[in-house]
Amino acid sequence: MKLRLFQMIRNMGLRYVLFQIGYALQRYSGWLILKFPRHQNERNYISLDDWRKLPVQYVFNNELEKRAYAYCPDNLKARVEYIKGGQMRYFSAEWIPFSDWHTNPKTGYRYSATDHWSRIKTMDPKSGDIKYVWEISRFTFVYDLIRYDFYSGMDQSEWVFDKIGNWIDYNPVNCGPNWVCSQEISLRVMNWTFALQYYKHSDQLTESRFDKIMHSIRQQIQHVADNISFSAITVRNNHILTESLGLYLTGLLYPFFPERDEWKKKGRAVFEREIAHQIDKNGAYIQFSFNYHRVAVQLLTLAIRLAQLNQESWSDTVYQKAKTSVLFLKAFQDQNTGWLSNFGNNDGALFFPLTECHFRDYRPQLEALAGLLEIESGYGVGAWNEESFWIGNPDLPKVRSIPVAATGPLSLSGYHILRDATTRTFIRSATYRHRPFQCDNLHLDIWVDGENILRDAGTYSYNSNDTDNQFFAGTKSHNTVMPGNYDQMLKGPGFIWYNWIGKGEGRWKEGHEDFEFEGWFEGFWKLGKHIRHQRRVLKKKGEFCWLVEDRMENVPGELYMNQIWNPSQAFFEKFKITACDADQVSLMPEIVSGWYAESYGKKEETKQIIFRTKGRLIRTIIEPKLST
Repeated sequence: MKLRLFQMIRNMGLRYVLFQIGYALQRYSGWLILKFPRHQNERNYISLDDWRKLPVQYVFNNELEKRAYAYCPDNLKARVEYIKGGQMRYFSAEWIPFSDWHTNPKTGYRYSATDHWSRIKTMDPKSGDIKYVWEISRFTFVYDLIRYDFYSGMDQSEWVFDKIGNWIDYNPVNCGPNWVCSQEISLRVMNWTFALQYYKHSDQLTESRFDKIMHSIRQQIQHVADNISFSAITVRNNHILTESLGLYLTGLLYPFFPERDEWKKKGRAVFEREIAHQIDKNGAYIQFSFNYHRVAVQLLTLAIRLAQLNQESWSDTVYQKAKTSVLFLKAFQDQNTGWLSNFGNNDGALFFPLTECHFRDYRPQLEALAGLLEIESGYGVGAWNEESFWIGNPDLPKVRSIPVAATGPLSLSGYHILRDATTRTFIRSATYRHRPFQCDNLHLDIWVDGENILRDAGTYSYNSNDTDNQFFAGTKSHNTVMPGNYDQMLKGPGFIWYNWIGKGEGRWKEGHEDFEFEGWFEGFWKLGKHIRHQRRVLKKKGEFCWLVEDRMENVPGELYMNQIWNPSQAFFEKFKITACDADQVSLMPEIVSGWYAESYGKKEETKQIIFRTKGRLIRTIIEPKLST
């Protein structure tokens, strides 16, 4: 216990630990109930007519009719009918009947709508994953309705405003699960704002509806402002980015609220500070996750565009980090599909779903941000252009272009990519200064002709059973090695890992006929000190052939060395894999059951390939099957 506390202080800092202790005392003493009262005074701040006349500029205002956009999605009508028929899409993947704002549709557990938010348990195994409750309360479903209205000429504003009003009625101030997370609150306000702006002149937006929504927005953002220290100190990732931007945008777009100047000033300062902190000089993101990096990209796009429209600007660092983010993510992107490896935590977040592109396609978000930075993305014409149409600025001249991804190796901040012919070979080699989320060191991802044949198993749920939690966050779900059944780091409660990896490195080298990666790290501290995994990958130029050599040092002698592979079905159809030990003795592959989660909340049973040896070296060859 003392050792883990020491590690927590060393890893996260004394301020973090003391804040967590103090916050827990506030929660259990009832102080948070006093700080965040259930009832707040309401008064009207502006009339609907005066609000409509405000000179504040939004991302589209009255410019929509002037913009030429030829692409008309085919599936919007069907999705809108699903939504209005009582079905909701969760995590961009699964349609589930919607019952109410407080029930988890997977477990049937219903959270109290009247308990103070500080009394709500978010990680209780009985309730299941609270994200199933939060997902619909984000109101991202309004984007399908708005986009369909734009293309069809329909007006579904009454249905949208009824949903917003219903949410307000059944989620009293500071009560229930939907007031627990300030990021969820901030995102909800952003999405309500999008709907309010689009339906600004609708007859269905009455004075009483408008007043009701304004009261709720102010109450929600006041909650965010009063609780922002929690995310700033204990979370410090995409949560604090969303919350700080929510404060800034509310101050900017709702200048009649008494707290507008305070919110706007605080939001700007925190957003600028966190962008500088969370995105490194090479463009890599603090959460070691491509999808959470995309969340930051969408927030940057909205921040830059709205500041631009209202004659404001951000610090130079914000624009520089936005640029490096675009370049970084594009460097690891598959050129055929727009997808990136399903690497790191991925909870299905897509804050502003504004195109018909697949959830895994990053082209819409990268193009929108690149366009605001006057950078030509090089993606050409396609469904991905629509995001720029809504929240970007497609009319800006593009004075720079992103270089076409070069053949050859690239290493940035512990992310290593090799592009060769129609293949991509991605390897992660990490040491941690910031909180790790998965045991994925020296994970190897291989893509051929746009297909991810050896892949990361993805993210299933943040609050499932222990077996699922351990598998998807642990080493087993990655293409790397394990001594026995031991993870690279030691799993703690929730998102906590102990024994962070502090030593390791990796790099590509180019030879005359091949490319070679060499990397190593020290981990598995539960077993002892100085346990090292070394990985060497040799890729023949222009061929679909890889040699992978794994070596382990200082592992206790009784433990097997396990080399794990998570192949797609296409791998079994088109490729083969063989392995031998240090004595050139062939190792028989074990085909065992595994799991794959392409999207959050959905897992499918798959096959894993495992090679085992009592030795400390496994040499593996991956190559195409011979045509017959």
